[in-house]
Amino acid sequence: MSTTTTTNNNNSSHPTENVAELQFGPEFKDIHILSNAQVAIILQVSAHSAVTRDEELNEVYRKTQRYVQRFNSMTNAEKEHQELVDELDNLQDALTTFRKETTDDGGDGDELELHGAEVAALMNLVATDTLVEEAVALIPSLSRFPEAAIEEILDLIRSTMIRIVS
Repeated sequence: MSTTTTTNNNNSSHPTENVAELQFGPEFKDIHILSNAQVAIILQVSAHSAVTRDEELNEVYRKTQRYVQRFNSMTNAEKEHQELVDELDNLQDALTTFRKETTDDGGDGDELELHGAEVAALMNLVATDTLVEEAVALIPSLSRFPEAAIEEILDLIRSTMIRIVS
């Protein structure tokens, strides 16, 4: 994961952005991050609509579509479009609302939740055989969760993937 410092036109520095530590610039404050599977569905619907209107898709659009299709592990040609959308939305909602209490030796704890960037990254990379260690290696910010909580998160994703592909 890389760390970048950005500057605006006035040469004043923004805080350092670091994905591994979930530090993002202000432009990322109120955005909704989509997984490759969600983008693939949106582009597929848009492409179908363009064909019915006899419009040609530009090269950037086609390249983006190929990219998300290539890395989309949550797909099933036999499922209805809306069924896939519903499954992906339900998974994203489950991950977004996932909470885990942590306790320290004094009995006080913090409530941990997944950041939107972690949710999308998990939806993009997790396969049915992904191990906790792999998930943490690919998404270092997950290390703040106990191992059992990460396994619970992976189980949520696995069960959705099984429903989608079966």
